[in-house]
Amino acid sequence: MTVCLGTEVVAVKTCLEVEAEWLNLFGELLHIPVVPVGLLPPSPQEGNDIDNKDSTWDAIAEWLDKQEKGSVVYVALGSEIRPSQEDFNELALGLEQSRLPFFWALRKSAGGESIELPEGFEERTKVHGIVWTGWAPQFKILGHESVGGFVTHCGWSSVTEAFQFGRVLIMLPFIGDQGLVSRFLEERQAGVEILRNKEDGSFTRDSVTQTLRLAMKDEEGQICRDKAKEMTTIFGNKELQNRYVDKFVELLENHRQIITKG
Repeated sequence: MTVCLGTEVVAVKTCLEVEAEWLNLFGELLHIPVVPVGLLPPSPQEGNDIDNKDSTWDAIAEWLDKQEKGSVVYVALGSEIRPSQEDFNELALGLEQSRLPFFWALRKSAGGESIELPEGFEERTKVHGIVWTGWAPQFKILGHESVGGFVTHCGWSSVTEAFQFGRVLIMLPFIGDQGLVSRFLEERQAGVEILRNKEDGSFTRDSVTQTLRLAMKDEEGQICRDKAKEMTTIFGNKELQNRYVDKFVELLENHRQIITKG
């Protein structure tokens, strides 16, 4: 809150359709306008133009094209932080147990720590899964019709990309606001968080498998899959999001005119 002291306006990367209650409360607490600038989603056309120039996408698409519609779990936990080796093993073995098709984008963390996959994992899962260790075009992958769910750390940019295509989230937050984002989306029933030990935050392969099956297959998880698809009307509505940007630009122009006249 202290970072907002002395400011006249606070701009937030969100929209009223997603967080109206929070935006209103924030404005009341600050006693200044809190302006949503929209979700600023990436443009599908921009993503296509860039990714189609890279043979990487051709190789990935070839594998995705062979999978059934909505069957693939895309796994990407970002590069900002890396789970412990124990957590990493449990995630991998949970994926294996689920028997669901998966595409795991596995890159080195920002710190460059080395973590190994469980022995024999890639050999045992090669029929239905792929571990991709190079750069992967996330937006294109999420947009492929074979992808149905997304194992994510709940970074807001990743969430925004996933909901443009209505992908249900299997959530595994680690740091910062990721936990808050996960709880918020669970309340909206657009995703399921992997169950953790309340004492130390650890999780098991069984909890990973259970959450994956719930989000992707089980009848009980149908409401989450439906809610995720509904999110496309907000996150995938380019016209709606552009209106927020236009209003913010108009506010800035009006504010500049007031300062100039003053």
